Amino acid sequence: MSAPRTARERARAELTQAIKDTARRQLADVGSRALSLRAVARELGMVSSAVYRYFASLDELFTALIMDAYNAVGEQAELADTEAREAGATPAERWLAVSRAVRAWAIAHRHEYELLYGTPIPGYAAPQDTIAAASRTPFTLVRICNDAIAEGATFPADRPTVTPDLFDENMTGLVNDPTFAYPGRIVLAWSGLIGVITFELFGQFNGVITDFAAYFDYTARATAAELGLT
Repeated sequence: MSAPRTARERARAELTQAIKDTARRQLADVGSRALSLRAVARELGMVSSAVYRYFASLDELFTALIMDAYNAVGEQAELADTEAREAGATPAERWLAVSRAVRAWAIAHRHEYELLYGTPIPGYAAPQDTIAAASRTPFTLVRICNDAIAEGATFPADRPTVTPDLFDENMTGLVNDPTFAYPGRIVLAWSGLIGVITFELFGQFNGVITDFAAYFDYTARATAAELGLT
């Protein structure tokens, strides 16, 4: 069991969280391009130099916000899958549940979603530290496919295929499919899920789709069918 935190450690954790919360509010107001540590410090009533004791640079703050967002949406995806699985859902139903959870999080946290999947921040490159958090949601989808394969699901035979050399070995090693049919389709499915959500949030479906939620469910079910999930 870890030792109790000291009062100083608790105070630091609370102020670190306050800085991130303030930065998130400012993201909603001014966007990532205009966010600054100085503005965050001003809103908190701190001198700008004090913020640097918590985040050495704006990039470090961006990284913390990005990791928090990836973990938040990943947690929702994992929770949705766990609840669906425990309720006896089929792989296709689990896929729909996870897809809905990701969409719901994106709608409720639009500016954090944009930080992850919107316009890249000029000059910022996410460090390797973000990979584990970023992988939580797609790994949940991979787990659904692996469970389906274990239950006898097969990829539809009349679909285009790709060769394993297109993928990083980390990806091909994730999916229990010696034919390499699933890795390509999972990447396509994951990018399609994000694409549909992005189109909705950024208004690209305006004048095209009359019921966003119903259309989203259609795309999730169609994707599950393309993966051979039933």
